[in-house]
Amino acid sequence: MEYIRLGKTNLMVSRVAFGAMRLAIDVGEDDAATIVRKAYDSGINLFDTSRKTPESEKLLGDALYDIRKNIFLSTTTDSVTSEKVISDLENSLMTLHTDTVDLFQFETESFLPVPGGIDKIYETFEQLKQQNKIKHFGIVTTNFDVAKKAVESDLYETLQFPFSMISPTEVIELVKMCEEHDVGFIAMQPLCGGVVENIPLAFGFLYQFENVIPIWGVESLPEMEQILYFNEHPPVIDEQFQKDVERARMFFN
Repeated sequence: MEYIRLGKTNLMVSRVAFGAMRLAIDVGEDDAATIVRKAYDSGINLFDTSRKTPESEKLLGDALYDIRKNIFLSTTTDSVTSEKVISDLENSLMTLHTDTVDLFQFETESFLPVPGGIDKIYETFEQLKQQNKIKHFGIVTTNFDVAKKAVESDLYETLQFPFSMISPTEVIELVKMCEEHDVGFIAMQPLCGGVVENIPLAFGFLYQFENVIPIWGVESLPEMEQILYFNEHPPVIDEQFQKDVERARMFFN
């Protein structure tokens, strides 16, 4: 497994990240533990979940309880008051069986907390960081304008945004902007919600961007093994590969 620096967080994270949001929906308790431990044993050290899926959050916490010190945990809140953000975090800490999360992300489609805002959410993030209840904080969004504003503000350490081989050119520019601002880029929906079915091509495309960490939402052990295989045997980025990617991009865009 290869590890890269996640922007200004300075966390050295695996080039493959585990998305746990659907564990309770598609996997179930027994298989969830098997899949999560397979990921860990294969070198994955970044596990991402969300307060919006508390059942999956709990399955992840249960599976990683005895190796918590060896991995990085990230979760999210979409609450728009300081009090509710704190409440969400406390519930996540309890569910994940931990005293701190390595990355706490604010999930938003329209609102970007900034210092001095009447909502006091940004100050709440800083307070939680000072209390060591969170190590770092970032933004999760599917809104391009919010994402760009977050990066340009230099207020956030990471950005989680949809990115796949069929993403428009402006998203590639956003990825480059994150690199320039030293913002860690976490790619959600690397298969564009199932639209992209060619995993080797999708994996190879993302692998070209050294500052991108794809979050793979794993739903079964064979799927986990397939992702790990292509991590160990990435496709050759040659002229034919580029032609195949461009053909797919032109078809969907």
